[in-house]
Amino acid sequence: MTDRHAGYLVVLAEDLRDDDAEEILTALRMVRGVQSVAPVVANIDQRIAQSRADTAWRERIYTMLEKSR
Repeated sequence: MTDRHAGYLVVLAEDLRDDDAEEILTALRMVRGVQSVAPVVANIDQRIAQSRADTAWRERIYTMLEKSR
């Protein structure tokens, strides 16, 4: 038996302003089988999480480069 998909989470490359995102929202609503599309408003928690993830990657890359010397 296969799994059933109830929905999808689409992550944008960068935060968009409401007025700039309308075309994307419209396009997603036009996809067959899409019942609703609702934007997720950016907040400080997302910024903090992204900053921490960026720092972790930088540290891993730096460590990898140092070990290869």
